[in-house]
Amino acid sequence: MRWTISHDERLVLVTAEGPVTLPEIEDYFDAVIVAGAQPYAKLLDATTMEARLTDDDVMAIGARMSAYVKDQKWPGGPAAFVVTTRANREFVRRFINLAASPRQAKIFQTVDEARRWLDGQVR
Repeated sequence: MRWTISHDERLVLVTAEGPVTLPEIEDYFDAVIVAGAQPYAKLLDATTMEARLTDDDVMAIGARMSAYVKDQKWPGGPAAFVVTTRANREFVRRFINLAASPRQAKIFQTVDEARRWLDGQVR
């Protein structure tokens, strides 16, 4: 996983390529928290991601996200997920449901569609 945090744009761009594991996702979460970028819009390009996560890993991610949501004074920024495979779409849906965040989150087929949607969201 690679990410760029733009404070000027209030945007986090994430690319997940190949096998992605729980420690990589946790590193990303930590980077967002340390940068104070929780309220920023997020675009995750997972078109070539291979989620290597167990059910326990997914539950750990959900628990962590729920804790973030509970501790935040503001909702997280809108999140656009770009996925092209059924497996990744199912993982992202589980992630969105387990996070129980009041923020807007949507799944897209292309980065362009995701970016247009994010640009239309209030940041």
